[in-house]
Amino acid sequence: MARRYGGPHSPDGADTGGDTPPRSAFATARRSRAGGRVNLLFIVPLPLVWQAFTSGPAGLVLNLAALGLLLLAAWLTREGLLAQDAYEARRVARRPAFPRKMAGSVLTGTGLAIAGYAVGGGIVAPAIYGVVGAVLHGLAFGLDPMTDKGADSTDAFQTRRVARAVDEAEKHLTAMSEAIARTRDRTLQARVERFQATARDLFRTVEQDPRDLTAARKYLSVYLLGARDATVKFADIHARTGDAKARADYEALLDDLERNFTARTRKMLLDDRSDLTIEIDVLRDRLRREGVAPQSD
Repeated sequence: MARRYGGPHSPDGADTGGDTPPRSAFATARRSRAGGRVNLLFIVPLPLVWQAFTSGPAGLVLNLAALGLLLLAAWLTREGLLAQDAYEARRVARRPAFPRKMAGSVLTGTGLAIAGYAVGGGIVAPAIYGVVGAVLHGLAFGLDPMTDKGADSTDAFQTRRVARAVDEAEKHLTAMSEAIARTRDRTLQARVERFQATARDLFRTVEQDPRDLTAARKYLSVYLLGARDATVKFADIHARTGDAKARADYEALLDDLERNFTARTRKMLLDDRSDLTIEIDVLRDRLRREGVAPQSD
């Protein structure tokens, strides 16, 4: 049987023997909505710069105002799409606090109306430009999520607690990514991303059963906070000295954290399976006591 080459100097940093290859950080990745269409929104308004500086004072002000509104609309739209990606990736999530995409639609319509008014032609044509632009923007990018996700059960309080805990944990992971990016080391960045994928497995397990939050709270707060602080300190040391010992210690820390997070996730899944088995047995006993039995073929 063919075996994948691995060793201490391979990109994965360890010889896996070809039997249990490390999990890819992109195993559960999805394509982001914030792609080419949103980038075009930043490019299309740029001709207004030329229009502004080839017009009179009124035209200058109006065209620059339209440019600013359209660029702000593009930025809000991109942020809204990123927020929707994060919302849909989670089982339990709160709706975005501010409807960025809908605000982007309104600003797009307003910017187009001002640009049309700067060209001239009265009020009717700019109003039409504004309404059509806002509607087309809304059809192209959709609406923001308007309801909390996974919080419609009878224990909504627990699901809100889980959503807040996962939000804080995601902030720690984001801080880790920002810190390790300063090293400009792709191998280290990939290693951190692999740990983050393991941590998010724990997040999804807790979201699926909010009762697990108590058992996992230390992992979502204390351990991730420590991992974030260790990453920041390591990035500072690496930038100053490039100490190989510090790198080895940091990678060993990530290995320990990944093993512990994986073990906690597996334990919670086994506990959930045990709870299901108990519920099934109790239901079967109740059916037998009531004289209900399955019919044989």
